[in-house]
Amino acid sequence: MKTRYLQALGVYGYEAVEPIVLAALVTEDPLLLIGKAGTGKTYLLNSLSEALNLEHRHYNASLINFDDLVGFPYPDNDCSEIRYLETPATVWQAESVLIDEISRCKPEHQNRLFSLVHERRIQGLAMPALRYRWAAMNPCNLDQGETDFYEGSQALDQALADRFAFVVQVPDWDELSDQDRLRVSDPRGEGMLSDDGGALQERIEQAQHLFRQLLSQLSPGLQDYAVAVASLLGASGIRLSPRRVRQLPRNLLAITALNEGQFDDASFRLTLQASIPHPAWGQAPDEATIHSAHRTAWDTAFSQGREKWLNTFLLEPFLPKRIKKLLNEAPDPDTGTMAVTRTLATEPPERQALFAFALYPMTIECEHSPIGREGINELGKVTQVKVVRGVHDELDAAAKAAAFQFKFKPGESGGEPVITTGFVYRYTWIIED
Repeated sequence: MKTRYLQALGVYGYEAVEPIVLAALVTEDPLLLIGKAGTGKTYLLNSLSEALNLEHRHYNASLINFDDLVGFPYPDNDCSEIRYLETPATVWQAESVLIDEISRCKPEHQNRLFSLVHERRIQGLAMPALRYRWAAMNPCNLDQGETDFYEGSQALDQALADRFAFVVQVPDWDELSDQDRLRVSDPRGEGMLSDDGGALQERIEQAQHLFRQLLSQLSPGLQDYAVAVASLLGASGIRLSPRRVRQLPRNLLAITALNEGQFDDASFRLTLQASIPHPAWGQAPDEATIHSAHRTAWDTAFSQGREKWLNTFLLEPFLPKRIKKLLNEAPDPDTGTMAVTRTLATEPPERQALFAFALYPMTIECEHSPIGREGINELGKVTQVKVVRGVHDELDAAAKAAAFQFKFKPGESGGEPVITTGFVYRYTWIIED
């Protein structure tokens, strides 16, 4: 999905992340931009407020006094409640708020900003006019390159970071095209208001209308995708909170609304990457891990028939549940065989052994096995052979090759399978001239 609305505002080089910025405008959920100094984060967000004709407030979190936000407190006439003396800088009438340099904010102010970002409230009071909550920061001190030096930029509190629906890492100079570099270097237009003739505002209103329709008729595939990807990332050490998993379908719906209601593989992957808050506290996940999780989750959510069942089966991390699902829910023996072969191909040796040991006796005793003959044979295969005392290299190799052809049935005691070890075999070799 390619869009060019930001270029019309004088924002260049953001094509790769523009769909995410627009998605945040569609949902009106909090947006956090992370990037090096001078990459246009503040300019972008202020330009958006101008293009959308919003009553805007821009605060520098490293310098702000909380009274600047709320105004001077005073009691009302009967002293029953506290009111605030508003100024042009106070936040009460704002439709959009930019909290710049949020990673340099004092902890006590960060806690107060928490409810503003999360609930559109401040000092416990609702802010009905407020639509957009935006923030920007440099890479925190835990996620800086060798040439970076942002000493005051601290890792964002994880609970606060998790309240930002979208966390976008913006491009730097080396990621810009030659044409964008020329555009960025042009000093003309500095200080001018961003005005695209209402094109961005019209596009966002159209997408919001479709977003609300899609939300009212939520596709089960979106939830399947969110659940699958959260489980996959969790298995790789990347925890998504339940709140984040709930937020992910909203983010995906917004990108889908911008894509005229069509689910798109690449757009989902981009949205997933921008929905992971970990860069805000200096733990940006490996892109290959994100891609792998997306690929499997996409196939699980939007494949059909037996392929969908197979992907769901492989996502189950607990072997007892996986075995139960195989025995009771496999669509047909061919699919059961594929489930066995993929499990044995992807699991570490210890889990392979547990899976085979637990499943094999059940399949050979089952009158109508959910696994085909090839799958049952896979469960009884020898996976490791060791020569304890060799005779000759070639003879040893031949003996090992023969051992790999064996098929085993687990030993039994009282009719129940038991672990059997210490098989001993004796061979007599005849060498012919």
